[in-house]
Amino acid sequence: MGQGEASFVEVVIVDYDPKWPLLFSTVEARISQALSGCARGVVHVGSTSVPGLGAKPIIDVNLLVDDASDEQSYIPSLERVGFQFRLRQPEWFEHRLLRGMDPRTNLHVFSVGCSESDRMVRFRDWLRRDPDDRALYERTKRGLASKRWQTTQDYAEAKTEVVAEIMRRADASC
Repeated sequence: MGQGEASFVEVVIVDYDPKWPLLFSTVEARISQALSGCARGVVHVGSTSVPGLGAKPIIDVNLLVDDASDEQSYIPSLERVGFQFRLRQPEWFEHRLLRGMDPRTNLHVFSVGCSESDRMVRFRDWLRRDPDDRALYERTKRGLASKRWQTTQDYAEAKTEVVAEIMRRADASC
C-alpha cells in the first residue's frame, strides 16, 4: 500500500451456520473450566446466537464476573487457555474484550448486573422471536458489509440506529 492510501477492513456476513451453538458450547466449557467458579455467567450473544440470522463467523460471548475491573481475577486464567486480551473500556460499563481463535471468539467481560449485557440478551431474544426484525437486521448488516470501513468498529457503529429501532419494539413488547 502506498503512502497516503487508507486501509480498509472487509466485513463478511455469512449465512447462519447450525454449528455455531456447538462452537459456543466449546467456548463456554473452556471459559468455565479456566475460571472454576469465578464466572458468574457465560452467555452466547450476537448474531451467531440467533438461529437463521446471517453473521460474521465470530462467536460473541458475554462473560459475567463479580467485578470486570478486577482483571487479575480472570484475565491470566483466560490467557492460559488461549484468549488474548485486546481492549479495556472502563468508561463503557467496565467492558473488557478478549479474543479467541479456535473458534474465532469475541469475549466481552462485564460485571454481574451490567445493563449493557442485559440489553444484548434482550436484543438476542427479540431477534429469536421476531422474524420481521430479524430480517430487517440481516438486510441492514449485509448492506453495511458491502461498504468500505476503516475499522470493524465503524461498521458496528453504523448499525446503531437500526439496533435502537429494534430495541424500542422489543422493550415495548415487555
